[in-house]
Amino acid sequence: MNIRLRPWQANDLEPLVKLADNKRIYDQVRDLFPHPYTFDDGKYWLSVNVGVTPVINFVIEVDGQFAGSIGMVPQTDVYRSNMEIGYWLGEPFWGRGIASKAVELIVNLIWHQYPEVYRIYANTYEHNEASKKALLKN
Repeated sequence: MNIRLRPWQANDLEPLVKLADNKRIYDQVRDLFPHPYTFDDGKYWLSVNVGVTPVINFVIEVDGQFAGSIGMVPQTDVYRSNMEIGYWLGEPFWGRGIASKAVELIVNLIWHQYPEVYRIYANTYEHNEASKKALLKN
């Protein structure tokens, strides 16, 4: 299985909406992630992520197929040496170690591209055991 992170592209709209419009995903992420997830939501997301440099939000791709998203949130002020990460994975891709690998990839990217960062962290809901396992593996 080939798992990679890549920048967002305009043609990601349909697979994004197809996977993101899922209450089971919405129940595991922050309130900023809409439900239902509409084409307008997807268009907005793409408008703020396609062609942006530096890339801070990535598509998780599995064997060339759109599978979800992972991103980083640079912190500011006294927390400027911290980077938060967040991610979601489409339900058809759950339970296959994909989130663990995506976390590994973004952590390595952060260590190499952001030498000022010394702390990388993520938050999960208490009931999200799969996400906790993905983070603990890393």
